[in-house]
Amino acid sequence: MAVRKKSEQVRKKPNLHVKKGDTVKVIAGKDKGAEGKIIKVIREEQRVIVEGVNRIKKHTKVVDQGGRAGNTGGIITTEAPIHVSNVMLVEDDGVTKVGYKRVEVTKRRPDGSEYTSTRSVRISRKSGKEI
Repeated sequence: MAVRKKSEQVRKKPNLHVKKGDTVKVIAGKDKGAEGKIIKVIREEQRVIVEGVNRIKKHTKVVDQGGRAGNTGGIITTEAPIHVSNVMLVEDDGVTKVGYKRVEVTKRRPDGSEYTSTRSVRISRKSGKEI
């Protein structure tokens, strides 16, 4: 049996406290205090793209592929990723930490019978409510 080198080992993707669609507040960096919705989550790099936060200007070349396929050159303003540690989830009155708890639920099998099981839900550490 061959032993894998450290560089070849498969790394597990980290779990993050936020997900796409959450409203977050930036707590560090040049856009500190800004709020926005998460557009995209990049789990491998532990980064998120937040709407209206960390905007950069990207210079693009004119690509002539003929017809509608070509794009016009110019300067495009777009959001760049920020590290997930620099954002906090926004609840009704302010920001909150995210916790997890197991909740009992009733599930249904394909044959129609029901059984109880548990599932993990995100909760607000401040209020204890389910997010």
